[in-house]
Amino acid sequence: MLPLEVRPFRRSDRDQLTDLVNMHVAAVVPGVSVSVNTVLSDLERQPGEFITDPWVAERTTLVAEQRQHVVAAAHLLRYRAGGEVGEAYRDAAEINWFVHRPAAPLWPEADRAADLLMRACLAQFARWNVRVRYADGALPAPLVYGLPRNWPHIRAVCERAGFRHVGDTEVILISRVADLPEPGPRPGVTVERTLGECGTRFTARTDTHALGFIEIDTALARPERHARAAGLADIGNLHVDPAQYGTGLEHWLLAQAGDWLRLCGVDRLVAYESAGDGARIDLLTGAGFRELTRTDRGWEHRPG
Repeated sequence: MLPLEVRPFRRSDRDQLTDLVNMHVAAVVPGVSVSVNTVLSDLERQPGEFITDPWVAERTTLVAEQRQHVVAAAHLLRYRAGGEVGEAYRDAAEINWFVHRPAAPLWPEADRAADLLMRACLAQFARWNVRVRYADGALPAPLVYGLPRNWPHIRAVCERAGFRHVGDTEVILISRVADLPEPGPRPGVTVERTLGECGTRFTARTDTHALGFIEIDTALARPERHARAAGLADIGNLHVDPAQYGTGLEHWLLAQAGDWLRLCGVDRLVAYESAGDGARIDLLTGAGFRELTRTDRGWEHRPG
């Protein structure tokens, strides 16, 4: 058994940590990687989490090192106990993400390294003396959150440590923009492009009222990320008037969005749906989407 050391992250670990993060990202979403600067920034602040990030009181990052190689890493957050913090996060601690090399001939002790690191995470939680302990896999990359089904080795170490899935499951779907429906005429209906809550909004309108809308976020690849993420967008919102169900309006809106995405140079579009919403999943698969992965959200430490 080769010696293992669990210790705080050092800046000199940044390249190895980024490689380890990108190995996990690549198993979930095609063609996406993050830069060293993105990883380092994530350790200090998460501006995209504009609701929960201001509630964080303390952050720490731990690594497991073997033969001068970072073989596992975890990023921990402690949330304040004040009344301004949301109830679920109040006086809570979270493994924001946990990554480790799977067991392989080159890394035969990978599982031991992961378990040692997990024990160090739980020891830090005990020192923080928090009310509740959570786990997640929210790496600083688009589409990577919860515990994706593509990471059975991460799920295993969490379950061995006493974390249980108590939340919901989301299906992440992806389509090539070229496979989306082609835009066509819809008598009496026009499309209006405006700024929406989650991106560019396309609203189907008649002379009297709005029938439905779709919002597309083309800003998933922020400048600090590698250009390999540049061709990716996601659906922020897709809503139609219940009276329009079954009329094909959702596919017509997807076609309008697809036409815009082609002008943007975007070649892949992503959607997220609850695993229990079969109708919405069928709607999207009928429009050219396919399942990319499933991810389990909401892990809580409940040992015993």
